[in-house]
Amino acid sequence: MRQRQAFQGTRRAREFEAFVAGAAGRLLHAATLLTAEAPDDNPRARRLLTLALAHTYACWDRLRGEDPYDRARQYLASRFARGAWHQYGGFWRARPHPGSPLARLTPQERLILVLRLYEGVGEEQAAALLGLPTERVRAICDRATTTLVHPPRSPAPAVGGAKVAPS
Repeated sequence: MRQRQAFQGTRRAREFEAFVAGAAGRLLHAATLLTAEAPDDNPRARRLLTLALAHTYACWDRLRGEDPYDRARQYLASRFARGAWHQYGGFWRARPHPGSPLARLTPQERLILVLRLYEGVGEEQAAALLGLPTERVRAICDRATTTLVHPPRSPAPAVGGAKVAPS
């Protein structure tokens, strides 16, 4: 009995290590996009990834045919949502990296954009994951895409030192 448990534990560890080797890079990139941190300086994204992988490992034996990547992505998204929208434990108080194009988006817009466009999650699935109506997910994704494609213009510089009166 003890040998069987040891073998199952070893097999579980090997399976999980193989999963992490294949999925951790993509999950870290998704977490970095969510937090809008610089790719080479992303402590919040790394913490988010660590939490998602720990949760996935804890559930590993109960997956029973479920895709572990989906489980990790779901936890990553829900943990980000809880932290970003509710200031969970002060975890997300830091500002996004100013050089990131995603820094102009709200956390909710970043989450939906990453799920829909980077991860390829369908509208219905993203809506179910976030507890939002499908139409709301579509509207937020459209607004975020428009913000990225057409950034707000900065005011025109004054010509010859003259100040332009606001209209």
